[in-house]
Order: sequence, then C-alpha cells, then structure tokens
Amino acid sequence: MNLYAQRASNIRRTWALVAGFLVVVIAVGYAISWYYNDTSILYIAIFIAVATNFYAYWESDKLVLSLSHARPATRDEFFDFYTVTENLCITAGLPRPKLYVIDDPAPNAFATGRDEKHAVVCATTGLLTMMTRPELEGVIGHELSHIKNSDMLLMTITVVLAGFVAIIADIFLRMSFFGGGQRDDDGVGNALFMVLAVVGIILAPFAAKLIEMAVSRRREYLADASAALLTRYPDGLASALEKIGGYATPMRSANLATAHLFIGDPFGSKSAKDGGSSGWIERMFSTHPPVVDRIRALRGVQ
Repeated sequence: MNLYAQRASNIRRTWALVAGFLVVVIAVGYAISWYYNDTSILYIAIFIAVATNFYAYWESDKLVLSLSHARPATRDEFFDFYTVTENLCITAGLPRPKLYVIDDPAPNAFATGRDEKHAVVCATTGLLTMMTRPELEGVIGHELSHIKNSDMLLMTITVVLAGFVAIIADIFLRMSFFGGGQRDDDGVGNALFMVLAVVGIILAPFAAKLIEMAVSRRREYLADASAALLTRYPDGLASALEKIGGYATPMRSANLATAHLFIGDPFGSKSAKDGGSSGWIERMFSTHPPVVDRIRALRGVQ
C-alpha cells in the first residue's frame, strides 16, 4: 500500500471510530434515561458532552502547555527549529504555529491548538539536540500534518467524550447503589433489558477508552503518511522514530492526559532494543502504534 492509499484508508477508519464513539455516548445516555424512565436525561447528556467539547476546544492548548511545563522557543536559541518549521509551513500552505520547548532530554514533540491559525508545535530540547536536520524535518512535518488534518479537534473530542462517558457511568452507578429512581416495569423482557443496560453502562467507559486509543493510533499513522508526502523524504521521519523509539527513559513531565498528543510514547519505550514492539494486548491499550510498524509503513516494508 502506497502512502496516498494509506492516508485515505486511515481517514476512513478514523471517522468510523469517531462514529462508533458517538454511538457509545448516545447509547449510554439512552440506557440511563430508559432506566430512570426520563427521556430528558438523554438530551442533557448530549448537551453536556457538546458543551464540554466546546470548552476543551478553546482552552486545550493552554492546558496542555501548562501540564507539559513548556516555554516559548526563541529564534536565537532554536534557529533550526524555527527555520525548518517556516520552510515546511510554506510548503504545506500553513501559517507558522507558535513554537514551544520542553526542557527534557527525552526526544519527543507534539502539536496542539484549536485550528491552523491558533496552533502550537512543541518539542523537547532532547529532540532538538539529538535529531539531524532531515530527521527534524520529518518530526516537524508529522506535527504540521496533525495541524493540517485537524487532528487537535478530533483528539480533543475523543478524549473529552471518553472522560464524559466515564463520569456519567460513575454517577449512574452511585445513584443505583442508593436505589434512586429506577423503573418498576414488569416482565422478563424489561428485566433482561435492565440487566443489559446496567452491564452496558458499566462497560461503556472501558469501550470509550479503547476507542479513544484506537483513534489516537490511527491519527499517528495518518500524520506519518502525511509527513512523508510533505517532506518527500520518508526515511527522515523513519530515522527519527528509530531514535525516539530507542529512548527508554520517560519524560519528566509525562502525563496520561496528554500522552496521546506526542509523536512517541512520553513514558518511554518498554522494549527499546526492538524499537518498541509489543503483544496484541499491549497494542490495544496503547495510545501509539508500535514504532517498528510505523517505520515499516514509512519504508514500504510489508
């Protein structure tokens, strides 16, 4: 599969996952509204989810930069960071994002912001020190691709919805524990549906988290493919990923809430010798695809 076909496939799969995410949210709201025999609960749940996403969309960049202990990057101190970003932005037809750095020896980077005009690219000092210019172009191309593909909006939506489902399920379980407002309908069918509704609500946060991680993994593949098309040099990003995947020490500011934003796992590779390969269970619960798979895709290894 060439890079153009991979990009198109990743877009289709990602939006299919997002659709599944919205189905989970609506299903949870419906199950709770049915359980308490109050349809207004469904509409309230959807309204809160939309309102929460709207707030997160506008404020996510400030929150992420604060959690990461990032500081503005100056042109004098990080000249290559500035020039590489400016050149690639011209090629991509993007306004130059604000540039930030994290004082950390672990090589990593991320993009955030609500749209192309309010975007931020942040890199660690370790990455800026360790990468050659072609490798840095690959990394910056990856982050600019996240901006071009509107990934910040998509990932904000999925993260907030996953947290929303978990909070709603927790509230439901607490209310049920104290016996509040459940239906009194008779019949085996209603009783069976009630059991299924309760089990579904309990499992919903687990399903939502898996979907969130799956969306994150698909967006990384998409950004890799887009970066290769932008730089016209896939091996630059592939080489950078080898260095990132081979660095086993976690970032000092690693945070579960922002881990999905980084180009590499901020908690460090658990298997640096083989580039971060893992079993299927670990892959399912990871926010990032295995580095070896990303490198194979970039270099066309089937």
